[in-house]
Amino acid sequence: MQRRTVTIAAVAAAAAAAGGALSWWRLAPTDPAAGAEQAFWALRWDAPDGGEIQAQAFRGRALLVNFWGTWCPPCVEELPLLERFYRERQAQGWQVLALAIDQPSAVRQFLQRQPLSFPIGLAGLGGTELARSLGNTTGALPFTVVLDRSGRVVQRKLGQVKPSDLQAWADAIQ
Repeated sequence: MQRRTVTIAAVAAAAAAAGGALSWWRLAPTDPAAGAEQAFWALRWDAPDGGEIQAQAFRGRALLVNFWGTWCPPCVEELPLLERFYRERQAQGWQVLALAIDQPSAVRQFLQRQPLSFPIGLAGLGGTELARSLGNTTGALPFTVVLDRSGRVVQRKLGQVKPSDLQAWADAIQ
């Protein structure tokens, strides 16, 4: 009986490991599509306050682009961390840009409750396609991309950003 229990437990552990590996492989960000980095720098988005945000304005800086939505709990949870990162790192040339995959009215209401000092672009559903072109094959949120000062994508993360991610990215791009 004990041998059977050990065998069943081993098979279950192997199946769980295989399932976890398959899930990680399917959800892991991929390399950006051909031409996606160059195309990114030509994009423009409406700002919640009525202005316009141009990607080109951030060229030459380390840029963290975060795709988020007001309806996405992990997205909302990571915004204060991104705010802190921006305030601490902007003097070293870092820029944060949040692209909202959301309705403009929802974003405006959210920002009234939780103002952010970094730029917010209203990307709408087109932001999902942009995220896909930058390596987010699933279209899930939150999704974060880091571009270095030369404009190349150097990091991608699907899921909530952690302080250790931000520290590693800042250390890698001095």
